[in-house]
Amino acid sequence: MKALLATKIGMTQLYDAEGRLQSVTVLQAGPCVVTQVKTVASDGYSAAQLGFGNPKHTTKARAGHLKASGAQARFLNEIRTTEVEAEAETQIKVGDTLTADIFEMGDAVVVTGTSKGKGFAGTIKRHNFHRGPKTHGSHNYRGPGSIGSGYPQHVMKGKKMAGRMGHDRVSVKNLKIAHIDAAQNIIAVTGAVPGPRKGLIIIRGIA
Repeated sequence: MKALLATKIGMTQLYDAEGRLQSVTVLQAGPCVVTQVKTVASDGYSAAQLGFGNPKHTTKARAGHLKASGAQARFLNEIRTTEVEAEAETQIKVGDTLTADIFEMGDAVVVTGTSKGKGFAGTIKRHNFHRGPKTHGSHNYRGPGSIGSGYPQHVMKGKKMAGRMGHDRVSVKNLKIAHIDAAQNIIAVTGAVPGPRKGLIIIRGIA
């Protein structure tokens, strides 16, 4: 199973094999401990739960859940697997540790994180609306404009309006592994990764 939990360190630049400068995001990936394994027979689907990070405080409920693996995890996340992968990966069991060396240079990955929250935003920032004219007596500079008509006497669902922006689950596909430091469990992936520094990131390999 090529999947790890990580935290975002920041961005920098690296030269590739052809000497081209590329932007990369540096991630602290692992070590992750397998805290639970789910199977189709017992749970109805195949998955492996990974634990990562050092917690400031562990509740009794979580301590009981982690007792079988012997891990101390700040983050817990479940990675779904197919039945074929579950049968092929019988060696993965509770208590196993996954590190950055499960990936290789050049691997294509899917990176998932929670985007930065922007708070309450207007339609121009949130939906890229155009502003109104500032001449000829117009006062509709950044207003949303009309939001409906006489019929059906209510605003239709899904109407683009002002509201909370950001803090959404975002996945970026087809990023490449640009650098791996197995000793420090650090992985650098090409391009930008959603979320702030120290935010939880999920890295999954593409089959």
